[in-house]
Amino acid sequence: MEDPPGRLAWRRNAMDKHTSKILVTSGLPYANGPIHLGHLVEYIQTDIWVRFQRLRGRDCIFVCGSDAHGTPIMLQAREEGISAEEMVVTYQQEHQRDLGRFMVEFDNFYTTHSEENRELVEEIYHRLTERNLIERRVIEQAYDEEAGMFLPDRFIRGTCPVCGAEDQYGDSCEVCGATYSPGEIRDPKSILSGAPPVLKESEHVFFRLGEFEAMLKNWTANGAVDTGVARKLDEWFDAGLRDWDISRDAPYFGFQIPDTEDKFFYVWLDAPVGYLASFKNLCDSRTDLNFEEYFEPGSQTELYHFIGKDIIYFHALFWPAVLEGAKYRLPTAIFAHGFLTVNGQKMSKSRGTFISAAAYLEHLDPEYLRYYYAVKLGSGIEDIDLNLDDFVARTNSDLVGKLVNIASRCAGFISKNFDGRLSDQLENPALQEEFVNAAVSIEACYEHRQYSKATREIMKLADRANQYIDERKPWVLARNEKTAAEVQNVCTQGLNLFRVLMIYLKPVLPELAKKTEEFLGIDALSWADLAEPVLGRSIQPYRPMMLRVDDKAVSALVEALQEPA
Repeated sequence: MEDPPGRLAWRRNAMDKHTSKILVTSGLPYANGPIHLGHLVEYIQTDIWVRFQRLRGRDCIFVCGSDAHGTPIMLQAREEGISAEEMVVTYQQEHQRDLGRFMVEFDNFYTTHSEENRELVEEIYHRLTERNLIERRVIEQAYDEEAGMFLPDRFIRGTCPVCGAEDQYGDSCEVCGATYSPGEIRDPKSILSGAPPVLKESEHVFFRLGEFEAMLKNWTANGAVDTGVARKLDEWFDAGLRDWDISRDAPYFGFQIPDTEDKFFYVWLDAPVGYLASFKNLCDSRTDLNFEEYFEPGSQTELYHFIGKDIIYFHALFWPAVLEGAKYRLPTAIFAHGFLTVNGQKMSKSRGTFISAAAYLEHLDPEYLRYYYAVKLGSGIEDIDLNLDDFVARTNSDLVGKLVNIASRCAGFISKNFDGRLSDQLENPALQEEFVNAAVSIEACYEHRQYSKATREIMKLADRANQYIDERKPWVLARNEKTAAEVQNVCTQGLNLFRVLMIYLKPVLPELAKKTEEFLGIDALSWADLAEPVLGRSIQPYRPMMLRVDDKAVSALVEALQEPA
């Protein structure tokens, strides 16, 4: 039988896909503290996009790992009386555990403190040196005489030289967004001792970033970053790109620079190389992956980095310049997101809103948060707010009141009256087609990371499904022998509408999708399944798939996190 025009249009759209392989990364969590809800914005955003690609049948690899180097880790480990290596391993395992419990599904979660990363960083350094892109020069650097060490930029706090904001980092201002050198900040103080740092000479290693200005302007202007990010980058281009200091003095936890005695690679050189190292580690364990295929110049694969807006400078300027200089391929695109606030404010321990992933999981279902973030996330760098009252109301209304309600309203009639068997036909094929053809719009929303728009469209369909059930009233039809047979068709229709909605929401709610597959007795849902309804087969007895969020659980979470006065 010939497909109706609408379904043909959907199928043509569904087949018109990229055929190349995709590699996706998220920013590497720093190995000196637990994963918190702010971190989870990025990992959930990335995981939804990766799951969507896989749902459509695309070959999509997702790698990440712990960012393991730098002075903060060295000093924290020293304070705790353990080695830096030991602390890094502990947090790597904790990060992987907590992210996994939020259903963030990596192909590999590795660490920048690895032999693969050391080899790649040294290889990149040698390639840059051979191309005359490395220069050594003596600089004056902030030194804490009481602590007996040179100070990283972030270990200096003072007044922003641009806007005058107090208590800002030594390299950038959180108020106006300006970047500068520690020597430019006013009234500087060491965060280690509180003493004003002195200037001391030291030879450092620089990467000639300015050599890549034309390339970077062209790359960022041609779709590699969103418009808002491109505007921010224009400010840095207008100011002129400076050579980048890629070295740090001992003591430092990191990789020693070849042919030096007391110089180490700056963490921001080896951290993004950690993406390559994690993928290389994965390639070494799988015969179907080839590292060079993904990273050689001219590669036909796609490479996407998901990051926070605070590290755009490193990822959209330094990183592509280093890759270009070392003769590796450039990222296809960099996707930046905003920060998380809780109840309209920065996360705060005193207010009980600095929430770790582990603390959340003691009280609440992780899929509640996955869905709420999806409701809030767009493709831009605007901050999103976790309003706890809205979180409860939205989750209960959308997921329980609308979505799983469709299945619970229909399943009982099928089990009780028809031995759990679905009808051989749909009661309203036109309505089914309307739901299926929504794939074109919803697919575009996911592809462009407009999850907020996608969830709105899906919930409108959920409303439409509930409206259909209200109109057909299977509970009334079941009372009359003349119309009792219609109940099977109506409820089969309702369950097929629910199935379509769960295909659309599978990237966001993978566990609920799995429960749906078990309930309907079907194989793993995929985008290709949209076109064919499930008919004439038995389903399992319905069990509640998702419970309402309890206000008391949210209150208990906040109370447990509040610091005593």
